Formats: sequence, C-alpha cells, structure tokens
Amino acid sequence: MNRNLEGATFGTIKTGLIKGTTSTLTTTVTSAGMIGGKYVSGVTALTNSAAPTTDIVTGAAFVALTDNQATVFVVGQNAAGTVLMAQGSIEATQIGVTTTAGDFILAPQFPILPDNFMVWGYVLCRTAPSAGNFLLGTATTGDWDATGVTSSQFVQCGVLPDRPVTA
Repeated sequence: MNRNLEGATFGTIKTGLIKGTTSTLTTTVTSAGMIGGKYVSGVTALTNSAAPTTDIVTGAAFVALTDNQATVFVVGQNAAGTVLMAQGSIEATQIGVTTTAGDFILAPQFPILPDNFMVWGYVLCRTAPSAGNFLLGTATTGDWDATGVTSSQFVQCGVLPDRPVTA
C-alpha cells in the first residue's frame, strides 16, 4: 500500500481565485482538498467576498506596508470551510517612482502556516513611494490596486512552492 499521501494537506481543485474589486476575493468553483488526510468542507464560489483582515498565523491584523516594501498574502481555508489568509515577511524593494512600485530586491517569504490550513493560492503586493500605508482591507489604501500599490494576479496552487514566484 502506498502511504506517501498519508496525513497530507493539499487542494485538489483550482478554485479560479482572483482579486475581486477593492480588497475582495472571487473564485469560480467550490474548493476541495484535504487537511491532514481528511476531506475539507468545500467553500462555494465567492463573488467579491471581503478578504479576511486578520492573519491566521498571528491572530492579529495584518501588518501595514510602508513605502517601497513588499509582502505575500496566502489565501486558503480551514477544514470547516472558513476562508483564511496569512501574511508573509515584509521586504524592502528598490525605490519606486511616485506611484510605480520598485522591483523586488528579495522576494517576501511565505509564513509558516498552521496545520489546519489548506492553500488556494498567493498574491504578491508591493508599494511605491506614494502608497502611504497599505493595510489590506482598510478604506482607500487597503485595496489590491490602490494608488501606489502593485498586486500580482493570484498564483493558484494546491500546495505552496518553495518560494514565491515574482515574475
């Protein structure tokens, strides 16, 4: 008997995860997968659903980015079907120009995720000199594409790669 997947945690379907309007999330299908070898309760398709504002790792609000910084947000769910997010490290970027974010110096690192978390995907966010404080989910400066904020499209994955892809 092959036991290589015993106790494994992974998503088994591409949810169609994309950035919704403002700081929301949209998916096109119901999620599916396993946490610790047990099937999860699927989350039905989301349409501009509010992104979580609390980090599942720390239990606190996300940490705001100041000018010329980057971070990664990982989106997923727990076994009960609650949508959750975690924030990775915050790294300095090259100095941008006014509303244009600078290039990555070092890619932000993924957070260490709790055992009860199944990944759907991740998004990289960078700030320009004009961004002010970017805090996901807050008015005006907390939108995926607020002035001075550059957010990649979601990279969808059933498990996280070794490091975020920045290109």
